[in-house]
Amino acid sequence: MDEIKHAIQDVYGDDYAWCYGCGRLNDSGLHLRTGWDGNQTVTLYNPRKAHMAIPGFIYGGLLASLIDCHGTGSASLALHRKNGHEPEDGVEPPRFVTASLHVDFMKPTPDGATLKAIGEPEEIHPKKWRIQTEVFADDVCCVKGEVIAALMPDSFG
Repeated sequence: MDEIKHAIQDVYGDDYAWCYGCGRLNDSGLHLRTGWDGNQTVTLYNPRKAHMAIPGFIYGGLLASLIDCHGTGSASLALHRKNGHEPEDGVEPPRFVTASLHVDFMKPTPDGATLKAIGEPEEIHPKKWRIQTEVFADDVCCVKGEVIAALMPDSFG
């Protein structure tokens, strides 16, 4: 997969499209986009020079942000599909917040490669999803993570 054609973040309502990681309306943000590849979720990202830790390698905080937004986007995709919708339908999807984030750095992540986060959504409660994610630089798994995503409470809106 070279691009995400139908990302869940593209159909988030404007009130909820401001996240630094995945908000399409945040001019300073990363604009991460998450979509389906079969039954797995995928986010692709090309880090900028500003995301360097040391010359030649990517900052771990960026990788954690990638896993975080990929996880909440994946939960939104999964519940949206369970409810009978896909991003291309144009129906506003449910939104999630991060209840837990765990990141394991497996290998240094080289600069210059497109990062590919691949996730496996699993419903663990009617309002919570677990997303296991692996992040690859080229074909090398550099980071693994887990997000527990909780359905956004009404009090946030």
